[in-house]
Amino acid sequence: MSERNFMNLQFASRSENEAFARVTVAAFVSQLDPTMDELNDLKTVISEAVTNSIIHAYDNRPDGIITIRAEIEGETVYLEVEDQGAGIADLELAKQPLYTTRPELERSGMGFTIMENFMDEIEVKTDVGIGTKIKMKKRIESKKALFN
Repeated sequence: MSERNFMNLQFASRSENEAFARVTVAAFVSQLDPTMDELNDLKTVISEAVTNSIIHAYDNRPDGIITIRAEIEGETVYLEVEDQGAGIADLELAKQPLYTTRPELERSGMGFTIMENFMDEIEVKTDVGIGTKIKMKKRIESKKALFN
């Protein structure tokens, strides 16, 4: 039976922390020896989720807190990105490709679509005025993961 490993990370909702979050999660997951494609997928979904929190949940205010939880169990990576920001008023609309509430910032509106395509599972819990939690799951197909 595989052992569980985990990490928790909290940081200010500042745009410069998006790269920090992406690299930190990649370093944590690297113990499974993922392929470059798998690693890039994980870095991309963290980047999308954190950017959504910064821009939409906290409206680019640096005083919010973003929490990332990452867990490895066997060959599976579980990721959570949580904020206590604005929440999402219409989640189904927000999940539609190309939909954005911030067109003036040249946002593509593809964040949720990317997360859904790069991960095996994604679950979004949100409450207006309380915040949003995105839970994601991906099985790593690397040689190291197969031998655990």
